[in-house]
Amino acid sequence: MLLPLLLAGLDSTIGALAATPAATPAATPADSPAPSIPFETYTLPNGLTVILAHDDSIPFVQVHVRYAVGSKDELPGKTGFAHLFEHMMFQGSAHSDQDYFGPFLALGGQLNGNTTLDRTVYFEGVPSNYLGLALFQESDRMGWLLPAMTEAKLTNQKDVVRNERRQRYETPPYGEAWPKLLESVWPEGHPYHYATIGKHVDLDNASMTDVQGFFSTWYLPSNATLTVCGDFDAGEARTLINTYFGDVPAGPVAARAAVPPTVLTGTKRVTIEKADVPFPRVWVAWISPPAFAPGDADLDLAASLLGGGDESPLYKALVRDQQLAQSIDVYQQSQQLAGMFIIEATVATGHTVDEVLASIDAVLAGVRVAGFSTADLDIARTGYEVDFYGALETIAGKANVLSNYQGLTGDPGFMVKDIARYRAATVDSVVGALRTYVPVENRVVVEFVKKGE
Repeated sequence: MLLPLLLAGLDSTIGALAATPAATPAATPADSPAPSIPFETYTLPNGLTVILAHDDSIPFVQVHVRYAVGSKDELPGKTGFAHLFEHMMFQGSAHSDQDYFGPFLALGGQLNGNTTLDRTVYFEGVPSNYLGLALFQESDRMGWLLPAMTEAKLTNQKDVVRNERRQRYETPPYGEAWPKLLESVWPEGHPYHYATIGKHVDLDNASMTDVQGFFSTWYLPSNATLTVCGDFDAGEARTLINTYFGDVPAGPVAARAAVPPTVLTGTKRVTIEKADVPFPRVWVAWISPPAFAPGDADLDLAASLLGGGDESPLYKALVRDQQLAQSIDVYQQSQQLAGMFIIEATVATGHTVDEVLASIDAVLAGVRVAGFSTADLDIARTGYEVDFYGALETIAGKANVLSNYQGLTGDPGFMVKDIARYRAATVDSVVGALRTYVPVENRVVVEFVKKGE
């Protein structure tokens, strides 16, 4: 997955990664220069990776901290801890025991955090002269969060997260689709089996000892990347980083067990009946390669080609010609251990999920034989590059890209190699990826239908 799309809040919205190619742009020449961001990187003695990227276009600086911990690192019976800490990290630390947002909002700063299956990030965007404040606050909660943690804070945030689960997943008509997809595609015990939001019972039972142990295991300098991007003096930034982060205890490096690959056999179909479902909706999911693995970029392009415009095969067949579906979305979700290739369709009035599935299968069968045109592939490829350039338009976007390339590949400058994957794709490689990873069977079907129908 091209990185700007990979970094979307995957746990938040099904379909967020639907790739829509540009309508008319010419193909990007294969020999045109790929973008790059000047940066320097080094590692503190405690293991913290630091990336500095200077950009004096505006007097603004972005501080971005990426922890290599997500819901995949949780234990059975203790789900939702990574997302819970996304909240707990804003509750105050030993040397700044106050609401984390207050000091930044007072000066017009922007800050937040988010959690996925694979990682957790926190970020602050501030006027350049407040770089020290952002670095101090981040370092204090990295090294000294636990002394300020109280039962009252923990109870409060457990309730907040459980309410968030109700609002995002349980109340909306199709809200349970994401958890059901994960539970259905990945077997019990797999790191991706549960949604990042966690389970009510696990959150309710989470003790102070449990959550402190989770923090002590994963929120360590050696498991983190600090990125500073914007208008700053490199020497001053190094001094501030050493001052604030240099004394953060290193802690032991957490070990992760190897995860065997999951293989789907046949078609597994899961039906959810709900009274408030306005129209039947179906998700069809296949297991795809990990992020940046062979086939990953080809499937991104395949998603755009199959459903990314009015002339795409799936939209043309299901929505325009046969009028079986109101909408169709195709997206490839790349993840660290393995991905998912997903087709999502909302059924039109008077038709059924079975009709939609049959039409999807017919379209896929045709594409596996006939392929796509080179011109359409060039348009899809250019659409991805346009999205990529858009993600680099802001200082915050640059910090995000550098940090996550470091976290996923160990190379903050990986963007040149990333774009090269898409430029190297051919019609044969894209169709080959579809034949390999999106077969007729070996898939999961999750459907939502109105109760009683």
